[in-house]
Amino acid sequence: MTGTGTGTGAGAGAGEARTAVEWLASVAPDPDACRWEWERNPHGVALLPAGRRWDVLILPAELGYPTLDVLTRLVDRPGPVLTDFGDARMGFFVPPGTATRWLGTGVRSAGAGTWIVVPYPGRVTGGGVRWLVTPDAAGTLTDAALLELAMHEAAGRLAGEDRGPGGA
Repeated sequence: MTGTGTGTGAGAGAGEARTAVEWLASVAPDPDACRWEWERNPHGVALLPAGRRWDVLILPAELGYPTLDVLTRLVDRPGPVLTDFGDARMGFFVPPGTATRWLGTGVRSAGAGTWIVVPYPGRVTGGGVRWLVTPDAAGTLTDAALLELAMHEAAGRLAGEDRGPGGA
């Protein structure tokens, strides 16, 4: 998908998309049913449980987009990133267990015992959830400490913009 200017979600090859599908579907109680749902659902989405192979940290888009910009300067490729209906929130895929340890104002988490709406990788869907950074064949996740650093830098930049050119 496009939308961040990074190009990391656009143009995933068919082979990589299939591998990403297998990686994502592997967490489903019934992977075959998950793949069937992706194919048959008019929005191209399925519900998947967090906490097995990944957790998701959910940021408001006002912080999420600048955080993603910082991340893409720090690493060649961050882990998967989703955006929701109307680009109000962004979900960063992080290692499992992160949700239970995360403390952050305005940041929600999805870990063990929660489910998230996940679109089919590499396909533009008509629904509200879409990939900004699609999953890759290796199952790359964003390191939580690196995400936190990127969030701090992004928040600092936003605070500087709020103060205006004089810094007051």
